[in-house]
Amino acid sequence: MMHHLSSRVSKRILSSAMAFYRNGSSFSMVSRQAYRSSTLPQIVDKSPRNAIPSDFLKWSSLGCIRTSKFASGFSPLKQKPLDSIIDMERAKEKSAEELADIWDDYHLGRGHIAASMKSKLYKLLEQRASSCRYFVIPLWKGSGYTTMFVQVQAPHILITGLEDYKARGTQAAPYFTVSYYTEFAESKDLVLVRGDIVFTSKLTDSEAKWLLDTVQSFYLNDVRYKLVECFNRETSEFEFKDVLQTLEMPIM
Repeated sequence: MMHHLSSRVSKRILSSAMAFYRNGSSFSMVSRQAYRSSTLPQIVDKSPRNAIPSDFLKWSSLGCIRTSKFASGFSPLKQKPLDSIIDMERAKEKSAEELADIWDDYHLGRGHIAASMKSKLYKLLEQRASSCRYFVIPLWKGSGYTTMFVQVQAPHILITGLEDYKARGTQAAPYFTVSYYTEFAESKDLVLVRGDIVFTSKLTDSEAKWLLDTVQSFYLNDVRYKLVECFNRETSEFEFKDVLQTLEMPIM
């Protein structure tokens, strides 16, 4: 649901949400070279791709907004094994850039987002998320924005609408899920990232990709991460307008 929050209202709503719960190091994706699509079938498992099951990731023990209890986090089930997506033996023969290209090509299409990152950046994300799991991101739509509630629990990220989360609590379904695959972190300095849009009626591919990039930037950029720390550790001091200003969005 679209809504426009003043600084005062933002602070109250965001403080309630917490009850449930770039100047520094920048992040960069692995650069990619063109990869011939004719080679793709040799690497990618061509078995039918099923939609993400409804129980792929479960929100559990989140409590209720009115209880002022902190969330204990969601309980991820086993993610789809990497070897069920790509041929691991053939993938081992490829360079990091070639593998990243293959990964991108395989996930082209409605509802799937692919990315990759250096292993040291994933480790930084994992480290920072271990103590600061939650954040809020405004997603611009038309003439206003809708606020997304983010939960990072490596190797997963869950993103849903803040209004849905406030209304449904433990029954709130994620709009978008992200999984990180670290199988090639040591051998190729490469972590593969897969995003799945659970509700295509809620997010477009481009919006999901922007959310993934933006969430990562708040955890991997030193200056932006200060806002994440504030949201998690000093909730009463958190100002949503600071996020808007960082993203160069108008304060409404």
